[in-house]
Amino acid sequence: MTFNYSDIAKMIDHSLLQPNLTAADLDAGCKLALAYDVASVCILPYYLKRCADVLRGSTVHASTTIGFPHGGHTTSTKVAEAKQAIADGGQELDMVVNISQVLSGNWNYVEGDIAPVIKIAHDAGAKVKVIFENCYLKDDHKIRLCQICGDLHADWVKTSTGYGPGGAIIDDLTLMRKHSPPHVQVKAAGGVRDLDTLLKIRDLGITRCGASRTADMLNDLRRRLDLPPMEIRTGASPQGY
Repeated sequence: MTFNYSDIAKMIDHSLLQPNLTAADLDAGCKLALAYDVASVCILPYYLKRCADVLRGSTVHASTTIGFPHGGHTTSTKVAEAKQAIADGGQELDMVVNISQVLSGNWNYVEGDIAPVIKIAHDAGAKVKVIFENCYLKDDHKIRLCQICGDLHADWVKTSTGYGPGGAIIDDLTLMRKHSPPHVQVKAAGGVRDLDTLLKIRDLGITRCGASRTADMLNDLRRRLDLPPMEIRTGASPQGY
């Protein structure tokens, strides 16, 4: 075995983004993330402050989304969202590029849309994951986005929102890792629903994965590592990531 429990648990951003989750579901999801000691909780923006309070003092980071899920917000709106997220205790921000402008080839706009969110986050000691939504893009778009994100010192590039018509696929993950500089990590989102797939993408150099099936994957991991099981009830829907 070439990994321990923490190596794998700290790949997971526990996703709490489904619009039908209640406040009780969101609280339960934060407690599940704490129990399994994952990397972060990515939660609906309105609940980020509560999430940060629950996670305070732990090694699980509070995160939320910017321009989610379609990316078509104005840059000023994304900036306002980022500032609010930082004020609410956000440590990691997952922002969606302006997909329309990517497809239009307006790269100056795309760069100008991403840059201020990264600056706001980095000035506050927070990190940014830039979401491409690859299901709508050609490889040339993805490669150019990797280059832009490298130049802007994004912390991660991310395959997808998990809510588009396609999610993370091996070809995209391989391409993104190949065309991103070493200082930019890669996150998978959408379609990673079991431990074997999580381990497979880890072998590609992927360091984070958005997941709503966190308990299933990490219970499987605990069984394989001969660790005692956890019985955590989230109350959350299994839909989404």
